[in-house]
Amino acid sequence: MKTKKSRLSIIAAFAVVVIASCTAPITLTTWKNPADNTKLKKIVVMPLFDKLENIKPFEASICGFFNSKGLKSIGSLEFLNPSIKYPIEEIKKKCDSLGADAILVFVYKGTDKEQTYVPATTYVSAGYGGYWGGGYWGGGYYGGTVTTTGGYWSTTQVVNLEATVYTRVSKKEGLWTAAITVTDPQYIDQVGMNMAKMIYADWQKCNLVVAPVK
Repeated sequence: MKTKKSRLSIIAAFAVVVIASCTAPITLTTWKNPADNTKLKKIVVMPLFDKLENIKPFEASICGFFNSKGLKSIGSLEFLNPSIKYPIEEIKKKCDSLGADAILVFVYKGTDKEQTYVPATTYVSAGYGGYWGGGYWGGGYYGGTVTTTGGYWSTTQVVNLEATVYTRVSKKEGLWTAAITVTDPQYIDQVGMNMAKMIYADWQKCNLVVAPVK
């Protein structure tokens, strides 16, 4: 994914983070708008995906993690009907009525596929004999085994997303944006959880989140 030149010209903070989970490695390339000093206390999470079965677990995982850190989060499915296309102004009014400081929007940007050939490899394991296989037990040597692996094509899928935090101040550029890649995703709820951890950690570095009152 390519970052817009207009954004590069006003970069205040730039970071690349990589995390490898049990399900899928994730990379996060972020940008912070220097002209927006909004602090996040309450946000709306809005994944703009085509399939509802992808939106539900992803949104729930993101909100669940943010809420566990004291950042109040509301999923779009809590107040919007996914079968209705709302005008943008109506969505803004609904978010304002909830008292949200910002909207975190996720947009799917396509999937890249790469094929690699894994060549065949042959392994020969050693046999056993001597004390265990010698005359004591009446047996001889145990012959080794030959194992062949590989010799096939492997396909890697990289899912590209863009995440942007929109506020009343940054209506076009956004307060914060990220180019995200997820390699070979399997469980979307776990991907959402790991992604939320990375995003929240980056927000802390950028001083975007307000520490919860204890």
